[in-house]
Amino acid sequence: MLVQMAFHRDVKPDKEAEMIETMKRFGRAMGGHPGFRQTYSLKDPKSGALVGLAIWDSQDALAAARPAMGQALAGVDFSQLEDTAPEVYLFEIAWASGELHNSE
Repeated sequence: MLVQMAFHRDVKPDKEAEMIETMKRFGRAMGGHPGFRQTYSLKDPKSGALVGLAIWDSQDALAAARPAMGQALAGVDFSQLEDTAPEVYLFEIAWASGELHNSE
């Protein structure tokens, strides 16, 4: 399994709600794709950073969903929402406990 994380550290203060809505739209575009498990929009209470987190069965599943995810962001000008580009990471899950449920 694979975890995709995007750290938005420099969201403009007056654009936080718009950024969260954009993150939700991006996450909703993942739904229904084979291999998608869960997605979250998170906020660090200390720094205010926003983090998008998605869990996938594989890199192939994520790659297959990328066109729909890209369409969900069509027309979004991120330079109006944040001052720096997000940091994006992919992690393979080496161990996990508990259950993951598909949101369908």
